[in-house]
Amino acid sequence: MKILLIEDEKELADAISKYLHQEKYLCEMARTFNDAIEKINLYQYDCILVDITLPDGNGLKVISELKQMNSEAGIIIISAKNALDDKINGLETGADDYLTKPFHLPELNARIKSVIRRRNFGGNRETLFQEIRIRPDEMEVYINDQPLILTRKEFELLLFFVSNKERVLTKESIAEHLWGDSMDLADSYDFIYTHIKNLRKKIIEGGGADYIRTVYGMGYKFSAQ
Repeated sequence: MKILLIEDEKELADAISKYLHQEKYLCEMARTFNDAIEKINLYQYDCILVDITLPDGNGLKVISELKQMNSEAGIIIISAKNALDDKINGLETGADDYLTKPFHLPELNARIKSVIRRRNFGGNRETLFQEIRIRPDEMEVYINDQPLILTRKEFELLLFFVSNKERVLTKESIAEHLWGDSMDLADSYDFIYTHIKNLRKKIIEGGGADYIRTVYGMGYKFSAQ
């Protein structure tokens, strides 16, 4: 899962980022309003953590921009402000949740998981696609109730496919989702073919059907059709 942390307090931002990486999230940071606007216009995220007070703008305007873009990312406000009006304004602007500083990092993790479940999986702790059952919080996959062993990137790739089933995903969007904006430095997307090949092989060997469709000249689609 890919997170964008919009927070100008360096010590707090570093602590949150380190914790989220330990919890197996891909976490990117923006420390200013302008950096945040640039990132949300360039990249897609599963969940965005937004501080209201930024040195060069207001976090609520970031949320407004996300809503105008019809972003599907979950949004959690993290702010030292605890006034009722701030909470109401944040939620009415389009945030999914509001967490007041200081907070415990495991609580933040629980809120992130809850928002992502509501956004991508209808609030369920597991998602089904034909004979494939995925438990995102536990990073577990089963085919016909038998466990399927995947690497972290293979798991993230499968979850990305299932979350966007029947949609065509470009190689660029897959690479960016799995590796973040560091993919700007990549010379090619050849490694995407390797991950898709390995995931397809493991699903088939595990007793599943081949749902990964190649859409020539465009990308890939996860489909039962």
